[in-house]
Amino acid sequence: QRLTIYLSEEEGCGIMLSFRRWRCSCSRVAAIASIVPLVLVVHLFFFPVVPSFDYFGTRQVQHSCVPINGWVEGGRDNVLRNPQPLLDLDTLFPADSHGAVVYHGAPWKADIGRWLSACDSIVTAVKVSEKIGGKSCKNDCSGQGICNRELGQCRCFHGFSGEGCSQRLQLNCNYPGSKEEPYGRWVASICSASCDTTRAMCFCGEGTKYPHRPVAEACGFKVNLPSEPDGPKLTDWTKADLDNVLTTNSSKPGWCNVDPVAAYAFKVKFKEECYCKYDGLWGRFCEVPVSCTCINQCSGHGLCRGGFCQYDLIPSVLSSIREWPRWLRPAQINVPDNAEVTANLVNLNAVVEKKRPLVYVYDLPPEFNSLLLEGRHNKFECVNRIYGDRNATLWTEQLYGSQMALYESMLASPSRTLDGEEADYFFVPVLDSCIITRANDAPHFSMQSFSWDEGACYAPKEIWNSMMLVHWGNTNSKHNHSTTAYWADNWDQISPERRGKHPCFDPDKDLVIPAWKRPDVNSLSLKLWARPREKRKTLFYFNGNLGPAYESGRPETTYSMGIRQKLAEEFGSSPNKKGKLGRQHAEDVIVTPLRSDNYHEALASSIFCGVVPGDGWSGRIEDSVLQGCIPVVIQDGIYLPYENVLNYDSFAVRIREDEIPMLISILRGINGTEIEFKLTNVKKIWQRFLYCDSILLEAERQKSVFGHVEDWALEFLQLSEDDVFDTLIQVLHYKLHNDPWRRQLPHQKKEFGLP
Repeated sequence: QRLTIYLSEEEGCGIMLSFRRWRCSCSRVAAIASIVPLVLVVHLFFFPVVPSFDYFGTRQVQHSCVPINGWVEGGRDNVLRNPQPLLDLDTLFPADSHGAVVYHGAPWKADIGRWLSACDSIVTAVKVSEKIGGKSCKNDCSGQGICNRELGQCRCFHGFSGEGCSQRLQLNCNYPGSKEEPYGRWVASICSASCDTTRAMCFCGEGTKYPHRPVAEACGFKVNLPSEPDGPKLTDWTKADLDNVLTTNSSKPGWCNVDPVAAYAFKVKFKEECYCKYDGLWGRFCEVPVSCTCINQCSGHGLCRGGFCQYDLIPSVLSSIREWPRWLRPAQINVPDNAEVTANLVNLNAVVEKKRPLVYVYDLPPEFNSLLLEGRHNKFECVNRIYGDRNATLWTEQLYGSQMALYESMLASPSRTLDGEEADYFFVPVLDSCIITRANDAPHFSMQSFSWDEGACYAPKEIWNSMMLVHWGNTNSKHNHSTTAYWADNWDQISPERRGKHPCFDPDKDLVIPAWKRPDVNSLSLKLWARPREKRKTLFYFNGNLGPAYESGRPETTYSMGIRQKLAEEFGSSPNKKGKLGRQHAEDVIVTPLRSDNYHEALASSIFCGVVPGDGWSGRIEDSVLQGCIPVVIQDGIYLPYENVLNYDSFAVRIREDEIPMLISILRGINGTEIEFKLTNVKKIWQRFLYCDSILLEAERQKSVFGHVEDWALEFLQLSEDDVFDTLIQVLHYKLHNDPWRRQLPHQKKEFGLP
């Protein structure tokens, strides 16, 4: 028999108990499900010069909410109320003058908007049996890892390995040395002091007053003064500077024995090149221990050690029911009622009502996520936040922070399921942005050839049938090669044996998602996104690197595929190296490389804002929309965030690259009514470019710790429209029922993709 416990929404359990006959269920093969890798491999490609949005035109037209994909067959619970009558969606939800159908305030492409308007909200809940794992791991992972009790496998901490995490690894800080390079060639972990070989990180070490103070990079080596005025200091990686770093003489620039109180009072000298580079330390002298950054901060349970949770992210039978996440409540729990329960761990089944789409999140080996966080040598790398004094949240400018934000939202989402048989999608959380930014971190981390800034272009052919979530939607229709000007990111020479012949971006199956932008409370409180047209005095605005013609400009002619350079040649509002302005410079047009004192204010004072590539993708569309400015997209054949699902004509302007000389005359020719229409729609969709769900998850965590809501959170708590994650779930729901690529999968024969 089994004991059934009904859990309420409250933190406790109880109310109703009943006994039912115990039945074993056999595992069945999952129905067709898409794989969604979190490959924010920020560059992709393929389609016409200006993206074509009529690819849905060849699909079967949907005139009801009855599913047309096969996953509901074979006795599964129906997702929608059945039978569903045929509906004239074209009449019920007509397109507006721009070809859009509005759903939840956003202008969608007509077919998508119609289906969402008719069907997204009438989904009925299905009962999903969530398996709560009870398997044990060898030696309980020896205290050097956590046990995945679903699989019975250890997830070992950084520097440990083996089935039971009993093997200690030797991760050296330095490459092998030579007479010319005693400490080996440069790498971010290079160390002249004490190396922690579990993480390849450099510290002061035993025998010093502060043994756990970092001695990262230039801190431990001789630094030569500039050879000319205003020149940079140069570090000599062949000569250690331990005489200074380890000194106890207050008149010498020390570090490992420097007392913070004395240093703050200017009573002792210290080496300026030394600082708290690693996560978990704060203060000028690393004297304040603070929280490290972990996925969802371990849900408030267990210690975050440098990025790795000493707590299983997947609920298990050892978890207190109070620790179960909200997406597992309310639940009906089936507990075997027999004498062996007290002696052996068992699996539990928690029956939960959920609405589709349902997403199974793979618990990949930690090499793909947690270890990438725990081993990072710069606390700001690949995360969207760190923690400062008193564990206050400090948001980062890291564009790749979207990976972490999306991963955290998915783990906490009601759409998440632990039942792979019921899942509609499988989410693969690879934090490959950590691989990009950590490529030179340490000798053991030799992954430079693994992923680039244009990573989905490089994606191995075996995984290409997955749905790629990316930042760079280059369809290869015009720019059919690597577009980066940075040599290390170039993928042109990768063998077809590895990547196949696939494009970099396929709008039939992939999705461009917004980059992470630091939450700006000031812009939010001032409501810059809602500023009316009469307060926007600048016609067109672009601020950024304009290439080799300008001081400090990127030297490569291929930078920005030449687009920024052409824009500056015509409309540059700041003198270039020759003292010249753009041929068509105008008073109300700003195209400048000079950093603005208040970038967001400048955007919010403009009607149109330029969205052009940098070294591939850039975050300019997010900058524009979040400040209420109409995006002007100039990049042929390259999709922007949501451009294959939202109707861009409702809130943006597209200019072909060969139309750049006519840009301003085109913008001046747009009438006032059309401008107001687009500005109004930007106001309606701006939150879809904001990772509000992730931000509010952090606000909730901080409230549970401090007992009050942080000032920055108060502004975000007032937001109620759909954000990035809501938009993704809506797109997944639509694709689940209408995606032509999904329907064709079983019948296609391609040279790439899994057998």
